[in-house]
Amino acid sequence: MPNTEKGILYIVATPIGNLADFSFRAAEILQNADVIAAEDTRRSRPLLDRYGITKPMVALHEHNEEATTSRLIERLANGESVALISDAGTPLINDPGFPLVRRARERGIRVTPIPGPCALIAALSASGLPCDRFAFEGFPPRTASARRVQLEKLVADPRTLIFYESSHRMLEFIKAIAEVFPAQRQVVIARELTKLYETIVQVPVGQAPALIEADANMCKGEFVIIVQGASGTKPLDELTPEQARVLKLLLEKCSVTTAATLAAKITGARKGIVYRAALRLAEKCP
Repeated sequence: MPNTEKGILYIVATPIGNLADFSFRAAEILQNADVIAAEDTRRSRPLLDRYGITKPMVALHEHNEEATTSRLIERLANGESVALISDAGTPLINDPGFPLVRRARERGIRVTPIPGPCALIAALSASGLPCDRFAFEGFPPRTASARRVQLEKLVADPRTLIFYESSHRMLEFIKAIAEVFPAQRQVVIARELTKLYETIVQVPVGQAPALIEADANMCKGEFVIIVQGASGTKPLDELTPEQARVLKLLLEKCSVTTAATLAAKITGARKGIVYRAALRLAEKCP
């Protein structure tokens, strides 16, 4: 087995569930690196044991990232090789490591990716939604108000939208999507990818909360949520003729915000959709 070059920072992707998804090259790099920087050394140990990798490890996580990055940069500058791994998937994708990569490049240290599994790409590839343009939004905000603000900014985005979410906030996030996005927009929920209970389901946004509530298992595990991008339909076209009529009448006497709020209450339409339609109508007014 050839030796790993010295003085190089390797960014090594690791399996997101199934340990057999580890590449020969990745195993070779870890076996020959001087040190492995792992997000959680305890969680990485089963993978290293599986492939007989016995190299020393150091922890690199959000609580020690500054100090550990400085030490690793010095080791790299002295000619040692460092392999960076996360708990699962490709490092830096919602995982620690960015300061290390940035400082290595600033110091002129070579940074080499060792590609492999990535949960968002795996989910997108199997989703059945467009893959040519997409936006990865990571984990949504924890508070309801901040989530809603984020989703309202994204609802008109034509790109496929990808989120990560934890099991204990899964249902409330799906409900937030259903409150903001048109009911017929498609959402794909990918759960426990590459693991024993892998589940990938596609439903209209309006039906997604009921799907989650009907199956307790759909709130267990690790999740990727993918939402279909906007089709270019004008906001007004998302309203029924009666909803549009009520909104137009209210706009003659009320502000955009007040008209949208009242129209939503009167007609039962989603406030976010009514508000976007109100903005569009207001822009057309002299």
